[in-house]
Amino acid sequence: MTTSTVSNGTERQYAAALDLAHLSARGDLPQLVHQLRRTSGCANPIHLQGFRTLVHAPTGQILHCYATDTEPGHRLRVACGNRRASRCPSCARTYAGDTFHLIRAGLVGDQTKGVPDSVRSHPRVFATLTAPSFGPVHNRPQSGTCRCGTQHLDGSPVLGTPLDPERYDYAHAVLWNNHAPELWRRFTIYLRRDLARAAGLTSTEFPDHARVSFGKVAEYQRRGAVHFHAVIRIDGPQGASTTPPPWATVALLDRAIRSAARRTFVPLEQTSAAPALVLRWGTQVDVRPIRAFGDGSAITELAVASYVAKYATKSAEATESIDRRITERLEIAAHDLPDHTRRLIEACWDLDDHYPGRKLAHWSHMLGFRGHFSSKSPAYSTTLGALRQVRADFRAEQAHADLRERLLAEGLPDLDDLPEAETLVLAHWAYAGSGLTPGESLLAAGITEQLEHNRTAAREESSRLAQEMEE
Repeated sequence: MTTSTVSNGTERQYAAALDLAHLSARGDLPQLVHQLRRTSGCANPIHLQGFRTLVHAPTGQILHCYATDTEPGHRLRVACGNRRASRCPSCARTYAGDTFHLIRAGLVGDQTKGVPDSVRSHPRVFATLTAPSFGPVHNRPQSGTCRCGTQHLDGSPVLGTPLDPERYDYAHAVLWNNHAPELWRRFTIYLRRDLARAAGLTSTEFPDHARVSFGKVAEYQRRGAVHFHAVIRIDGPQGASTTPPPWATVALLDRAIRSAARRTFVPLEQTSAAPALVLRWGTQVDVRPIRAFGDGSAITELAVASYVAKYATKSAEATESIDRRITERLEIAAHDLPDHTRRLIEACWDLDDHYPGRKLAHWSHMLGFRGHFSSKSPAYSTTLGALRQVRADFRAEQAHADLRERLLAEGLPDLDDLPEAETLVLAHWAYAGSGLTPGESLLAAGITEQLEHNRTAAREESSRLAQEMEE
């Protein structure tokens, strides 16, 4: 650790302590902590200013009025909802939790999410599709010795970097990342065609007999190339609620995935910056059957759902890239980036004008990748939006119950007895900034740590009770 790092850390601690003293002197610290706790310790909350007034329309009587004038700093803080763990660990954990339940529901079924338990008997696999080689890189093969003649330790910063950066095909690498979502789209088309051909059906007849459903997540390798992990399932013609045909087996799905991966390609025309390319998947295609929990298999439903959820909150951290958009090329020099990552980002800017519409510079912080990190087919299971709506409805019910109790205590009409047409809501909200002061950041971090400690303790207690019941 350098002297400047220690100095910066000390300065941040001093600034946080000074700000905490200021917040305490203001007199609304308990209210501020309560507000931060409601965001679960969000690291970069959105600030809102405004009011919400509930009026009894026939009489004009104000039943309830809330305004941010009474809040700390005259602002209401709400969670940012960012999925990136590097930006907000608290909101990323919520996103990961939603992704876990979405993937798990498509594996084991969940009636509350519209997926029957019978989906567990459908053929399903966990497939990994990778990028091709863009040049030899430092690695840790089974022999233990890299092609450079060194046995690299796990976590070594040279892993994934080119043996010869001058000969590494950086243009091909970022163009592949940029078109990876299109490769996946075409792969799903070929997969349905190959399954239809194996079943003796035409592509037109296939939807009348079966449907392919999937949930996937993107992950960056150390070399900066994206690859996809996907749960792929064969359902009946109406999706998860219908039984797949007898010919639909795991073995057939395995062969079709490998065949579709070999056949999929995206052609790119030659430009002044890069030769004509045919983008394809790498030769390493891994397909593993997903077993029911408890049968001794390592690839279990729970393990798959947890793995997908973990990478749904990642970006390009594996390459030590930045997690914010680069708005102009001069910014690249301002960041302390590894040489390999910097070259990938620069390649995006070099190629941007030659591939109009691809927004390579716009997505240079993602090394060219511009797709969704987690996505699914419509029939796989529920949606992230539906899971968020359930959470919002629950909180709305809680708020309604609290307000109803408050009105009754004040002798005002019961909200449940008032027709909806007789209640009028007047509201106005405006964006007032985002983020936290140094002292608020310290409080939020403490809340996040406490919540994680409580979750860990709850999981350990649940595991202990389950073990006692088995014994």
